[in-house]
Amino acid sequence: MRNSGFVLAGAAAALLLAAGTAMADTPKAPAPAKPVDLAKFYSGSWIEIGRRPMKLTDGCVAGATAYKAKSATKIDVMDTCHDKTPGGKLKSIGGPGTILDPGTNAKIHVAYQFMGFIPVDRDYWVLDHDDAYTWFISSDPSFQNLWIYTRDPHVDPEILKGLIAKAKAMGYDVAKLEFPAQP
Repeated sequence: MRNSGFVLAGAAAALLLAAGTAMADTPKAPAPAKPVDLAKFYSGSWIEIGRRPMKLTDGCVAGATAYKAKSATKIDVMDTCHDKTPGGKLKSIGGPGTILDPGTNAKIHVAYQFMGFIPVDRDYWVLDHDDAYTWFISSDPSFQNLWIYTRDPHVDPEILKGLIAKAKAMGYDVAKLEFPAQP
């Protein structure tokens, strides 16, 4: 019986070690490259130019996110898109956002209300942006999702090519990006 206890303890230790190794190998999103100016970034609408596919956005085109800063750590977030075509039915989901890294302002948590009452919590990191606040690249901390946003729905193809290259340099599989239709 004593030997079986040692075997079980050894097996448990091996499983814990394997789990720890697997967690250490799990990719994480890169840290945001620079701080975000609260007033410049969290105001007005941003146009979703590119994204990794996900069930929630199936059929969504002409997507946008509107931000409104409420305080140094609170923002309102409203995501919209149109069903199947830029003129299709408008879909929206919104909720209050909290800045998770005040001062840097590049990490936010949004408490969406799906169908008006089902809580859906998401964290987003602004990985990079230009100084003029005309584009940004965003991800979730788990390295699963990726978005490219601009202020203009008709981004210059060379600028978009550069943004895709930036995302690739961060370690993202850009072959999985999709570019929904714009109005």
